[in-house]
Amino acid sequence: MQESSAPIRFSEIGERLRAFRMGRGLAPEDLAGRLGISRAALYRAEKGQIPKIETLTRISDVLGVSLPTLLGVGIEYVDTAIAFFERMRQLEEMSHQIVGLFGPISYLLTSDTYDATLREVLIEGITETGAGRAQALQSVETLMAVLAARKAAYRQKRPLIASLVSSADIERFLLHGLVGRHDLLPETIARRRREARAETLAIRDLLRDPPIGVQVGIVRETIPATSFQIFRQPDRAVLAISPFRLGEQPNVRVGAALITSAPEALELHESIAQQLWQRAFRGSEGADYLDDLIRRYGMAAS
Repeated sequence: MQESSAPIRFSEIGERLRAFRMGRGLAPEDLAGRLGISRAALYRAEKGQIPKIETLTRISDVLGVSLPTLLGVGIEYVDTAIAFFERMRQLEEMSHQIVGLFGPISYLLTSDTYDATLREVLIEGITETGAGRAQALQSVETLMAVLAARKAAYRQKRPLIASLVSSADIERFLLHGLVGRHDLLPETIARRRREARAETLAIRDLLRDPPIGVQVGIVRETIPATSFQIFRQPDRAVLAISPFRLGEQPNVRVGAALITSAPEALELHESIAQQLWQRAFRGSEGADYLDDLIRRYGMAAS
């Protein structure tokens, strides 16, 4: 992720190795076997104790990623949701502030009920049968475990969060709820919409009475199609741009995200975030705006 002139961080090489291994659905012993090394040696590698460049080359070949991506040189490309969200967990652990445009709100601020519904939605979106379905179900469980670890780490550490929320995302969320496909029973759709209403009310409460370290802004204008997050750490900032979504119609199946510390990319997205933040509804104004959206698009509470 660093520029080529930046020092290579061996601990982060190990973190990327772990994330890509998880993204490929490989258990530690499976990858160790393919590499012809012991499980203990792989464990040390995932801790950043990598003695030879030849080992890294073999790892990158087996995982199907480039050596520069594994090293974090230039741009790191991530082609699975599991690997991407594991990388988010790793970056969040080192961050004191997170700025993001990620619908319907920063995942770290969602409720535990949201997690339960998201798992249900991801399962209902599986189209494979037989062995393919079993593998897809295991991927959902792995992803949910990664997301749970992210949320638990956030609640323990409490980095500052500035979450930009798209008004259009909230409208769609209220109209449809979380859905994995469009042939759901009417009672399921109604339940999902009621859950979306409850989650949006929680976002409104964050605006009206924000916890320490949490800022939320409602963006009314057209926003980028892809989400982005900026992780501010003591000695650098890191940008993640992603097509993976955990909102109204989740996408955890297809896409390629990128992670970088390139100054130009960071400056451009810092500028975008600042412009959106300046024009966003915040505080009581934002809460009133969400109340209006809930009245117009939300499912009545049962």
